[in-house]
Amino acid sequence: MKIKPTQIPDVLIVEPTVFGDSRGFFFESYNHRMFQEMTGQTVTFVQDNHSRSELNVLRGLHYQIRQPQGKLVRVVFGEVFDVAVDIRRASPTFGHWTGTYLSAENKRQLWVPPGFAHGFLVTSEAAEFLYKTTDYYAPEHERCIRWDDPDFDIRWPLNGRPQLSAKDEKGVSFKRAEVFA
Repeated sequence: MKIKPTQIPDVLIVEPTVFGDSRGFFFESYNHRMFQEMTGQTVTFVQDNHSRSELNVLRGLHYQIRQPQGKLVRVVFGEVFDVAVDIRRASPTFGHWTGTYLSAENKRQLWVPPGFAHGFLVTSEAAEFLYKTTDYYAPEHERCIRWDDPDFDIRWPLNGRPQLSAKDEKGVSFKRAEVFA
Protein backbone atom coordinates (compact mmCIF):
# COMPACT_ATOMS: atom_id res chain seq x y z
CA MET A 1 0.00 0.00 0.00
CA LYS A 2 1.15 3.54 -0.79
CA ILE A 3 -0.23 6.70 0.78
CA LYS A 4 -0.21 9.89 -1.29
CA PRO A 5 -1.08 13.27 0.17
CA THR A 6 -3.51 15.61 -1.55
CA GLN A 7 -3.58 19.42 -1.52
CA ILE A 8 -5.28 19.07 1.88
CA PRO A 9 -2.84 17.13 4.11
CA ASP A 10 -5.57 15.30 6.08
CA VAL A 11 -7.19 13.85 2.93
CA LEU A 12 -5.15 10.93 1.62
CA ILE A 13 -5.07 8.81 -1.51
CA VAL A 14 -4.56 5.14 -0.68
CA GLU A 15 -3.08 3.02 -3.47
CA PRO A 16 -3.13 -0.72 -2.80
CA THR A 17 -0.48 -3.11 -4.01
CA VAL A 18 -2.16 -5.10 -6.77
CA PHE A 19 -0.97 -8.56 -7.79
CA GLY A 20 -2.11 -9.50 -11.28
CA ASP A 21 -1.51 -12.13 -13.90
CA SER A 22 -3.36 -13.71 -16.82
CA ARG A 23 -6.06 -15.01 -14.42
CA GLY A 24 -6.96 -11.59 -13.01
CA PHE A 25 -5.81 -9.72 -9.91
CA PHE A 26 -5.75 -9.75 -6.12
CA PHE A 27 -5.28 -6.94 -3.63
CA GLU A 28 -5.95 -6.32 0.01
CA SER A 29 -8.54 -3.52 0.02
CA TYR A 30 -8.18 -2.82 3.73
CA ASN A 31 -5.79 -3.85 6.49
CA HIS A 32 -6.46 -2.18 9.84
CA ARG A 33 -2.89 -2.37 11.17
CA MET A 34 -1.29 -1.21 7.91
CA PHE A 35 -3.79 1.65 7.49
CA GLN A 36 -2.99 2.92 10.99
CA GLU A 37 0.77 2.57 10.53
CA MET A 38 0.85 4.28 7.14
CA THR A 39 -1.65 7.09 7.80
CA GLY A 40 -1.09 7.74 11.50
CA GLN A 41 -4.88 7.53 11.87
CA THR A 42 -6.48 5.43 14.57
CA VAL A 43 -9.91 4.64 13.18
CA THR A 44 -12.58 2.04 13.63
CA PHE A 45 -14.98 1.47 10.78
CA VAL A 46 -18.52 0.61 11.86
CA GLN A 47 -20.50 0.58 8.61
CA ASP A 48 -19.93 -0.34 4.95
CA ASN A 49 -22.10 1.23 2.24
CA HIS A 50 -22.50 0.42 -1.46
CA SER A 51 -24.22 2.58 -4.07
CA ARG A 52 -24.70 2.42 -7.82
CA SER A 53 -25.23 5.51 -9.93
CA GLU A 54 -25.50 6.33 -13.61
CA LEU A 55 -23.44 8.71 -15.76
CA ASN A 56 -23.60 12.35 -14.66
CA VAL A 57 -25.16 11.58 -11.25
CA LEU A 58 -23.67 13.88 -8.63
CA ARG A 59 -24.08 12.99 -4.95
CA GLY A 60 -23.14 15.55 -2.33
CA LEU A 61 -21.76 17.53 -0.74
CA HIS A 62 -22.79 15.51 2.33
CA TYR A 63 -21.70 15.41 5.96
CA GLN A 64 -23.09 14.81 9.44
CA ILE A 65 -22.79 17.73 11.85
CA ARG A 66 -23.06 15.34 14.80
CA GLN A 67 -21.70 11.81 14.64
CA PRO A 68 -19.30 13.00 11.91
CA GLN A 69 -18.11 10.22 9.66
CA GLY A 70 -14.64 9.56 8.39
CA LYS A 71 -14.93 7.70 5.08
CA LEU A 72 -12.63 5.39 3.19
CA VAL A 73 -14.12 5.39 -0.31
CA ARG A 74 -13.45 3.43 -3.49
CA VAL A 75 -15.03 2.43 -6.81
CA VAL A 76 -15.44 -1.23 -7.81
CA PHE A 77 -17.13 -0.61 -11.16
CA GLY A 78 -16.76 2.44 -13.40
CA GLU A 79 -15.25 5.80 -12.49
CA VAL A 80 -16.09 8.85 -10.39
CA PHE A 81 -14.57 12.23 -9.67
CA ASP A 82 -14.47 12.32 -5.87
CA VAL A 83 -14.32 15.53 -3.82
CA ALA A 84 -13.63 16.37 -0.17
CA VAL A 85 -14.18 19.89 1.21
CA ASP A 86 -12.68 20.99 4.54
CA ILE A 87 -15.46 22.50 6.66
CA ARG A 88 -13.52 22.65 9.96
CA ARG A 89 -13.51 26.34 10.87
CA ALA A 90 -10.23 26.08 12.84
CA SER A 91 -8.38 24.37 9.97
CA PRO A 92 -5.85 26.25 7.82
CA THR A 93 -7.54 24.67 4.78
CA PHE A 94 -11.10 25.65 5.82
CA GLY A 95 -13.25 26.04 2.68
CA HIS A 96 -10.68 24.36 0.41
CA TRP A 97 -11.43 21.28 -1.67
CA THR A 98 -9.47 18.47 -3.23
CA GLY A 99 -10.60 16.04 -5.90
CA THR A 100 -9.34 12.89 -7.57
CA TYR A 101 -10.55 10.22 -9.96
CA LEU A 102 -11.37 6.87 -8.39
CA SER A 103 -12.05 3.91 -10.65
CA ALA A 104 -12.26 0.16 -10.79
CA GLU A 105 -9.19 0.37 -13.01
CA ASN A 106 -6.92 2.48 -10.78
CA LYS A 107 -8.20 0.85 -7.55
CA ARG A 108 -7.40 4.01 -5.59
CA GLN A 109 -9.17 4.82 -2.36
CA LEU A 110 -9.63 8.18 -0.71
CA TRP A 111 -9.52 8.75 3.05
CA VAL A 112 -11.93 11.58 3.91
CA PRO A 113 -11.62 12.36 7.65
CA PRO A 114 -14.45 13.59 9.88
CA GLY A 115 -15.05 17.32 9.44
CA PHE A 116 -15.26 17.23 5.65
CA ALA A 117 -18.15 17.49 3.22
CA HIS A 118 -17.95 14.79 0.57
CA GLY A 119 -19.39 14.23 -2.88
CA PHE A 120 -18.76 12.50 -6.17
CA LEU A 121 -19.71 12.72 -9.83
CA VAL A 122 -20.06 9.60 -11.99
CA THR A 123 -17.91 10.03 -15.11
CA SER A 124 -18.47 6.58 -16.66
CA GLU A 125 -21.73 5.03 -17.95
CA ALA A 126 -22.34 3.76 -14.39
CA ALA A 127 -20.32 3.35 -11.20
CA GLU A 128 -20.51 1.31 -8.04
CA PHE A 129 -19.13 3.14 -5.04
CA LEU A 130 -18.13 1.53 -1.72
CA TYR A 131 -17.30 3.30 1.49
CA LYS A 132 -16.45 2.43 5.03
CA THR A 133 -17.54 4.90 7.73
CA THR A 134 -16.25 5.61 11.22
CA ASP A 135 -19.72 6.37 12.61
CA TYR A 136 -23.24 5.27 11.83
CA TYR A 137 -25.56 7.05 9.44
CA ALA A 138 -27.69 9.53 11.39
CA PRO A 139 -30.22 11.18 9.04
CA GLU A 140 -31.22 13.72 11.69
CA HIS A 141 -27.64 15.09 11.64
CA GLU A 142 -27.07 14.88 7.88
CA ARG A 143 -26.42 18.14 6.07
CA CYS A 144 -25.82 19.07 2.44
CA ILE A 145 -23.92 21.98 0.93
CA ARG A 146 -24.63 22.89 -2.68
CA TRP A 147 -22.39 21.07 -5.12
CA ASP A 148 -21.97 24.26 -7.16
CA ASP A 149 -21.32 26.72 -4.34
CA PRO A 150 -19.26 29.58 -5.80
CA ASP A 151 -17.16 29.86 -2.62
CA PHE A 152 -15.66 26.46 -3.43
CA ASP A 153 -15.52 26.78 -7.23
CA ILE A 154 -15.15 23.01 -7.58
CA ARG A 155 -14.08 22.09 -11.10
CA TRP A 156 -16.44 19.16 -11.65
CA PRO A 157 -15.75 17.45 -15.01
CA LEU A 158 -19.31 18.01 -16.21
CA ASN A 159 -20.99 18.17 -19.58
CA GLY A 160 -24.20 20.01 -18.78
CA ARG A 161 -26.16 19.88 -15.55
CA PRO A 162 -25.71 16.83 -13.28
CA GLN A 163 -28.50 14.54 -12.10
CA LEU A 164 -29.22 15.36 -8.45
CA SER A 165 -31.46 13.91 -5.76
CA ALA A 166 -34.23 16.09 -4.33
CA LYS A 167 -32.16 16.37 -1.14
CA ASP A 168 -29.08 17.56 -3.04
CA GLU A 169 -31.16 20.07 -5.02
CA LYS A 170 -32.00 21.69 -1.65
CA GLY A 171 -28.38 21.91 -0.47
CA VAL A 172 -27.53 25.16 1.32
CA SER A 173 -24.78 27.61 0.49
CA PHE A 174 -21.46 27.34 2.30
CA LYS A 175 -22.15 30.71 3.94
CA ARG A 176 -25.36 29.31 5.49
CA ALA A 177 -24.06 25.82 6.29
CA GLU A 178 -23.40 24.48 9.76
CA VAL A 179 -19.68 23.75 10.00
CA PHE A 180 -17.34 22.19 12.53
CA ALA A 181 -15.60 24.34 15.16
